[in-house]
Amino acid sequence: MTEDSQRNFRSVYYEKVGFRGVEEKKSLEILLKDDRLDIEKLCTFSQRFPLPSMYRALVWKVLLGILPPHHESHTQVMMYRKGQYSDVLHALKVIRFVSDATPQVEVYLRMYQLESGKLPRSPSFPLKPEDEVFLAIAKAMEEMVEDSVDCYWITRCFVNQLNNKYRDSLPQLPKAFEQYLNLEDSRLLSHLKMCSAVSRLPYDLWFKRCFAGCLPESSLQRVWDKVVSGSCKILVFVAVEILLTFKLKVMALNNSEKITKFLENIPQDSSDAIVSKAIDLWHKHCGTPVHSA
Repeated sequence: MTEDSQRNFRSVYYEKVGFRGVEEKKSLEILLKDDRLDIEKLCTFSQRFPLPSMYRALVWKVLLGILPPHHESHTQVMMYRKGQYSDVLHALKVIRFVSDATPQVEVYLRMYQLESGKLPRSPSFPLKPEDEVFLAIAKAMEEMVEDSVDCYWITRCFVNQLNNKYRDSLPQLPKAFEQYLNLEDSRLLSHLKMCSAVSRLPYDLWFKRCFAGCLPESSLQRVWDKVVSGSCKILVFVAVEILLTFKLKVMALNNSEKITKFLENIPQDSSDAIVSKAIDLWHKHCGTPVHSA
């Protein structure tokens, strides 16, 4: 194998495992060695490149404000986070809202509700739509983040980011989806309109749950890198790319119910390619991201 072909082989391998080349990994490691982490540079890196899996949880915790920029404080702050986690969990057990048999994602939900003052009077009360969104995101996060304390804090802060930072942007995403699909494939959009499907697409799954339960976590985490680091608009391009990837299937369906049902349960084997193409589309329409887009 020649030196060039070896390099190409390595590049393909590195892209598969989560980063395009050793250079990007080294660049991130240099950023992470700073005594005071530069949030803007970490955002820029996360927007431009997929995060290596070994550093993802750390970068997400810093970008979501779970950990401060100062390295020397990380151990102490995480001890505080673990203490708070234990205190809230203990309180829920005392009032018998959770037990050792309660599924972990439901425990996270009850902890979040208690901390945000939204705990219902009884655990038997029906879940609200916002609770279902939290559970879907927590379930996906559980597959990405091994440590339960980290998983709770990242889920909590990720959901808060959606509810606060992106509160005004998320309702605009269906319109943006229509706009960019029209630019990419106006015939496909016309078909959706003819079937009265545009208003019935699974926007909640796409934009409220950020594709949790739609894409496998191995692909989803590359999308969430962009959401965590400042861009919810990436979600639009994932939705557009799903339509482009399954164009023939969608064009063969002639009513909105069938189209929506298919899009809610897309085949999983194309998801890596969908995410890669969606990121390329995002770069194409929004330019090379800086630290927000």
